[in-house]
Amino acid sequence: MHSYDEPVYLISVVAKVLNIHPQTLRQYEREGLVEPSRTQGRMRLYSQRDIDRIKLILRLTRDLGVNLAGVDIIMQLKEKIDAMQKEIDSLREELRRENSSCIVPSHKAVVAKNNYEIIIFEDE
Repeated sequence: MHSYDEPVYLISVVAKVLNIHPQTLRQYEREGLVEPSRTQGRMRLYSQRDIDRIKLILRLTRDLGVNLAGVDIIMQLKEKIDAMQKEIDSLREELRRENSSCIVPSHKAVVAKNNYEIIIFEDE
């Protein structure tokens, strides 16, 4: 079994699996919507992550009528949201660790705004 990010699928296989023309995949690459890996012989290789991304592109264009410029904006926003969600999760985990230790390091200041919210300021 291959990892999610391992590039293993040729363009012909991806086109057949997704029932699209290989030229459509080339267009998505030209538009910057997908970036398949390349072999030393310059053959495109797609990962499962690439295939899932292409499925999302197809859903946006076919089912929702979004043009490729709109797809590009949506994909960029999705990436930003995903990055922000990771940061939120990280901050929640840090807050959970701080709350469980009940010890605030000396280089941090604690300000209690109300019964529900504590803000920790960290010196840079």
